Amino acid sequence: MELSFNRILKGEIDLIIPLIQQLAITSISAEILKERFNQMFSQNYTCYGIFDENEIIGVFGIWEMTRHYAGKMYEVDHIVIAEEYRGKGIGKQLFSFIDELARKNKAATVELNTYVENFRSHKFYMNEGYVIRGYHFQKKY
Repeated sequence: MELSFNRILKGEIDLIIPLIQQLAITSISAEILKERFNQMFSQNYTCYGIFDENEIIGVFGIWEMTRHYAGKMYEVDHIVIAEEYRGKGIGKQLFSFIDELARKNKAATVELNTYVENFRSHKFYMNEGYVIRGYHFQKKY
């Protein structure tokens, strides 16, 4: 399997919506997702597709920001790999790509959030050198 990690442009949002809908804990309509992604593209956000030849098999995003406690950082967001491609080492290749990108662009840290009940991801991220540093709180309006 020959993977590539290619930037997804704002005009290609329709390409990623079906994958993003696999991630959502609650169902979010394609229309709302498109609206939100259109906004995200103007906020220091970059979207990448994971391709097996010409077929998109995954998607993830990176937010670039500076934080007082970390300096320049990347926050990895919404990693989704199509069900039939999971468990094939794609995650390791993905995080090698992210590490290389962060180092090349002189990011001091890479951070991410994961759902509390997603135990498989916790083990994977710890094996990749990530440590649990806190809790993510949310208040909805």
